[in-house]
Amino acid sequence: MIRPLAYYAAVTAWTALLFPVAILSLLVSWDGTLSIRVARGPWARGLLRIGGITLHVHGVENVDPARPTIYVSNHQSTADIPALFAALPVNFRVVAKSQLRWVPLVGQYLWMARHILIDRGNSRKAVESLERAAARIRAGTSLIMYAEGSRSPDQTVLPFKKGPFSLAVRAGVAICPVTIEGSGRAMSKNSWQIHPGPIHVKIGAPIDASAYGISRRDELIRDVRNVIIDQSLALGGKGGDREDAIAAQGYEGIGRAQGKAP
Repeated sequence: MIRPLAYYAAVTAWTALLFPVAILSLLVSWDGTLSIRVARGPWARGLLRIGGITLHVHGVENVDPARPTIYVSNHQSTADIPALFAALPVNFRVVAKSQLRWVPLVGQYLWMARHILIDRGNSRKAVESLERAAARIRAGTSLIMYAEGSRSPDQTVLPFKKGPFSLAVRAGVAICPVTIEGSGRAMSKNSWQIHPGPIHVKIGAPIDASAYGISRRDELIRDVRNVIIDQSLALGGKGGDREDAIAAQGYEGIGRAQGKAP
């Protein structure tokens, strides 16, 4: 186990060191392509090394850098962020909670590199953010979205929110189911402790969202989630409840089967 104070001090120092590099890269390539390379390479891999984490990526053959794609992932830990940055060899943007804009350096970078931050407490602003995300996809940029909307406290796959799937149907793009396993053990949601070890990222085969249409969106959610559950189990994870697949409206991690209104 790594001492939390030492870990977070090293993470802060590494981020502060690379932040100017990422910003300067935006001046060279304003579309953010070079800054993503900085984030995917030295920043993300450096954070994993600081935490004693070894990254194992499976299914890279399912990634097509020329194909705009929504990579839909489960979410166990804050370690998922550098793990996905390092695992996906594409020019992408992250769709994340707007609260991240207040994280020093990281928030400023996300804004300047034109990642999509969604204010889920304001429905109008959330819709506007998704419209920007759809435009970004149509322009050829892939997105990463955490379908559960929140980190899982027990490393199971939680019910999925509808947003990523509505976006995929509207944009007419493929979804790649991505499973992260091991990050919850390395850095659990309710603890500051850091436990070195492996993180596995499994990238599934793309699923064409346009073949479903909005009328079959719930079927798309279940199909993508079942792939992520299967991959979780294959990687030694806990999987999830296949029946309680879709989050209740306005809730994260709480499904319809738990008594909330759809």
